[in-house]
Amino acid sequence: MIYLDYPSISPIMFSLGPLEIRWYSMAYIIGFLFAWQYIKFLSGKTALYGFKTNIKSQVIDDLIFYSIIGLIIGARLAYVIFYNLPFYIQNPFHAFYLWNGGLSFHGGLVGIVSAIFYFNHKYKIKFYIISDLICASAPVGIFFGRIANFINGELYGRASSSFFGMVFPNTDGKYRHPSQLYEALFEGIILFIILNLLILMFKKLSSPGFISSIFLILYGSFRFIIEFSREPDPQLGFIFSFLTMGMLLSIPMIMAGFMILYSIKKKNYESRG
Repeated sequence: MIYLDYPSISPIMFSLGPLEIRWYSMAYIIGFLFAWQYIKFLSGKTALYGFKTNIKSQVIDDLIFYSIIGLIIGARLAYVIFYNLPFYIQNPFHAFYLWNGGLSFHGGLVGIVSAIFYFNHKYKIKFYIISDLICASAPVGIFFGRIANFINGELYGRASSSFFGMVFPNTDGKYRHPSQLYEALFEGIILFIILNLLILMFKKLSSPGFISSIFLILYGSFRFIIEFSREPDPQLGFIFSFLTMGMLLSIPMIMAGFMILYSIKKKNYESRG
């Protein structure tokens, strides 16, 4: 087993008087800034990457704005409902204390989907065209988010008897999996590479919904597997002795991805027929 030292990095990136800028908030900022510029880049290369719609720059600005609102509301609401509802029933105003942490990726996904529906209605741009662009850029934000979780010493892994292990602050002193780094690698770097190889080399933006389906399938699968190394939330524990809430919420993602993929294949088959 490889024992690693946990790097002592302050969760506060820098301070300006009473204002503290944290790595976690910076991760979201970097993720959205990257998505903003990368979507503009892909949209401007319509012929090269098989993309069928040239979305105006101002429209992309609005898309990012609605996505930010949808993500924050969805992520917080899902965390409140699925991860710690008894606490928030007793302390309802704490649901607004975003600075204390507590965001759910799956809820954020639902929030962004809701924002895309609104965006689709407002600008009359096909849903899957928008979702493909967001999915192509999202892994970068996921990567930085998981790195920020690691710096905060939160969402750490289960006790490790093999492979890697490190002692996280404010725990029981056991060597644990750095599951945040596993997620940063697979849900961030590897997922980004796969999706963008499909776009840049195989022009899969020409088939709206394909990138979205692969994102859902791969993220859900990576998350489900990595959850076996991640310590479940203490207020929830295991469900049915071995499942975690993260696993349960990943299953509908995977199913939705395969359903979208099937509908695309069926549509292509019917068009050829």
